[in-house]
Amino acid sequence: MNNDKASASVSNDGMMIEADGLCKFYGPFAAVSDVSFAVPRREVCAFLGPNGAGKSTSMKLLTGFLAPTKGSIRIAGFDMQTDRIEASKNIGYLPENGPLYDEMTPKSALSYLGRARGLKASEKRIRTEFVAEKCDLKEVWNKPISKLSRGFRQRVGMAQALLHDPDVLILDEPTSGLDPNQLVGIRELIRELGETKTVLLSTHILQEVELLCSRVILIDKGRIVFDDSIDQMRNEMANKFHALTNFSSPSVEV
Repeated sequence: MNNDKASASVSNDGMMIEADGLCKFYGPFAAVSDVSFAVPRREVCAFLGPNGAGKSTSMKLLTGFLAPTKGSIRIAGFDMQTDRIEASKNIGYLPENGPLYDEMTPKSALSYLGRARGLKASEKRIRTEFVAEKCDLKEVWNKPISKLSRGFRQRVGMAQALLHDPDVLILDEPTSGLDPNQLVGIRELIRELGETKTVLLSTHILQEVELLCSRVILIDKGRIVFDDSIDQMRNEMANKFHALTNFSSPSVEV
C-alpha cells in the first residue's frame, strides 16, 4: 500500500477481507444467508457458485454496492458500513459486464477515474501508464470505448480496478470475452498481483481456478457449502463442483 493511502489496523491474523454473518433479504427471499469467511493478504481465493446462488450479491455486499440486511464486512481493517469511503479506497472491483463510459476512450476514461479516485497528477500518470501496459490497451488507447470488442472492454474494466493500486481485488469473471493471447496475459497478471495483494476471483473456468487459486469458497442457495484448499476440492468435492458451477472446458494453458 502506498504511504499516502489510508490504512487501518488489519486484524491480527492478517485478514484483508472479513465477512461475518452476512444476510441479504428481499422480502421473504434470502439471496445470502449467514455467509462468513475471511481472506488474508497474498491469497488468490476462488469464489464460486451456480447462477442464482448468491455469488454476485455477496460480491456487491463486500464492495459496498449493496448494504447487508444483517452482518458485517471489514476491508483492510475498515468497517464497510461505518467507514465505507476508507474501505472502498482499498478495493478494486471488476463486476461482470460492468458499465463503462462508451463515449470516452480508454485514455480519457482512466484519466477521469484517476481524478475521481483523488490520485495526484504524477501518481495518476504513473498508474495510468502501468495499467495501460499490464492490460495491453495501447492498441486502442485513443479509440472510443463504444467501438471496442468485448475483450478490450473487459481489459478497460480490469484497468480501472487496478488504477488506484488497491490492496484488495474483487474480480467477477475477469477473463470473460478475452481471446487466447489476452487470456494468458490477464491470468499472469492475476497471479502476479496475488503475490502482494488479496484477490477474490469468480470464474466458470476450472483450469483458471486450479492455475491461479490456492483456496475455494463455494456458495449455493445463499450459503457457504465449501471453504477449503484446491487439493481438498479435488479430493472430496470434484463431482459436486462440476454439478454446481457448470465449469467450462479448459481452453488455454499458462
